[in-house]
Amino acid sequence: MLPLYPEIKPYARHELKVDDTHTLYVDESGELDGIPVLFVHGGPGSGCEYDSRGFFDPEKYRIILFDQRGCGRSTPHGELSANTTSDLVADIERIREFLGVERWLLFGGGWGVTLSLVYAETHPDHVSGLVLRGALLGRQQDIDWMYREGASRFFPDHFEDFLRPIASEDRGDPVLGYSHRLEGADELARMAAAKAWSRWEADAGTLHPNPRLTRHMTSSHRAMARYRVGVHYLSQGCFLEDNQILKNVGAIAHIPGIIVHGRFDMLCPLQSAYDLHAAWPVAELHIIREAGHSATEPALIDALVRATRDMARRLSIT
Repeated sequence: MLPLYPEIKPYARHELKVDDTHTLYVDESGELDGIPVLFVHGGPGSGCEYDSRGFFDPEKYRIILFDQRGCGRSTPHGELSANTTSDLVADIERIREFLGVERWLLFGGGWGVTLSLVYAETHPDHVSGLVLRGALLGRQQDIDWMYREGASRFFPDHFEDFLRPIASEDRGDPVLGYSHRLEGADELARMAAAKAWSRWEADAGTLHPNPRLTRHMTSSHRAMARYRVGVHYLSQGCFLEDNQILKNVGAIAHIPGIIVHGRFDMLCPLQSAYDLHAAWPVAELHIIREAGHSATEPALIDALVRATRDMARRLSIT
């Protein structure tokens, strides 16, 4: 199996002020004259990782990372005001203009799929292609599967742990319950809820248990942003109209794509990738047999590195 490319350091870092409140962290690495690619991280609220650049050949790609509003190295940390999907789409376009990119490849997983697709449907002339992993389409049915009933049937023990921090009367709608906990005055209870929120995704997101991923996702600083920003988005239906992505997919009908999806993805079930592929047949669908949702899984790393190599061949300037 192909591994990630070796870790590299950015050749440029930027703090891009996008409004009176938010300043985005953006960095660039790889080849300045290479194929521009934007890494769109998941969450909502996760931020980029030290190895997010590792999916791309640094001799072929100009690798652009950014942390979305309220998370990672963007400031203010955990800020929810002026933080909606349309704000994030506008931020991506602002980054493109700031860096002087005409068209770029988008690479996203989970929530990063949702945001990449909404951006591409809004600005199709500036997208050269998409590589997507673990398709989340931002529908209410997708949110309910992940946080109400669906994944819970495969991980009832972990889901019981997920429900524990919220009041019993709120457990029929856990996202609402976590929203109520977020509003509480007890700081220790909020932190316990934040860690339980992130641990649920870590526990359900891999085919085999991954203690390192669990420790990473439940670290205090990261978990609180994932909790605050995640509840903010998911309680509002990702700030999208009903089935918005599939209704508007005609806007990207001509744009090449590769959809990589773990067969045993219990957070974003394979049916979502099937729905997307059916509506967007120009995109390839690669079903990865020995994988769940997390991009840390070896089989998904292999498939994603192969996908970016394939896209590099398609998009190379000759």
